[in-house]
Amino acid sequence: MSTPGVDLLYTAAELRSRPRPPAGRAVVMTMGALHAGHAALVRAAREHVGADGQVVVTVFVNPLQFGEGEDLDRYPRTLGADLEVCADAGADAVFAPSVAEVYPGGDPQVRITAGPMGERLEGASRPGHFDGMLTVVAKLLHLTAPDTAFFGEKDAQQLALIRRMAADLNFPVEVVGVPTVREADGLALSSRNAYLSEAERASALALSRALFAGRDARAGGPKEIRAAARAVLDDAARLDPPVMLDYLALVDPADFTDAAEDHTGPAVLAVAARVGTTRLIDNVPLDLGAPR
Repeated sequence: MSTPGVDLLYTAAELRSRPRPPAGRAVVMTMGALHAGHAALVRAAREHVGADGQVVVTVFVNPLQFGEGEDLDRYPRTLGADLEVCADAGADAVFAPSVAEVYPGGDPQVRITAGPMGERLEGASRPGHFDGMLTVVAKLLHLTAPDTAFFGEKDAQQLALIRRMAADLNFPVEVVGVPTVREADGLALSSRNAYLSEAERASALALSRALFAGRDARAGGPKEIRAAARAVLDDAARLDPPVMLDYLALVDPADFTDAAEDHTGPAVLAVAARVGTTRLIDNVPLDLGAPR
């Protein structure tokens, strides 16, 4: 399989054999099923390293990130289409390793532990997820050896944990966050949106509506932010199909603990919910002034 303008590599040896440009290498890590949000990451990486740099996109569906009963088997694999997205967005190479290439010794006995931050919100809902995510990110950072790595702000807790891992374990890489890309109606782009029926997609818009309502209420502080967002989600629970809330949280982005009522400075308003059988997450960053 090949696509003009981008090289498809299956092994780390192939990647290591490529000349490393003086302008540096940027990596964008994905699980495939690429959409406009991923393309924005690739474009940001290209802009960062310039025409003389190198942009590598990884496509790897990591089995460690899927818990019991989750959708590993039905997660979309669309490598041909992914190559076209990468070529159009300016990538130089796509690294699509096999499970055996990433985990040559089988299921790894030694893994990265996400710590207390990894047990909150998404970590509480999906035990072990962040350990699996950090383990594969660490491995892919070793295999691709980038100068910079780009991740979407849509997965805010994931981004925070990767930044903490890079700092705590002295990874020689700059971690860059890229703002969430949304549809015109506000729905955050996600590979899992493909699972939604037309009616489910309409209900799913309540997630972004709730976040925007909370953002609009930020002048009133954490209490009013939470109340405004919760009101939208309470109404959404009565939709057909309903939005089944997992969590709504206003947190400190440094450690994802709940923001205190007198919190000032950066914050993240995050939500997770199920619509039908599909679990969706979304968030908006906020900057809170002094309490009134």
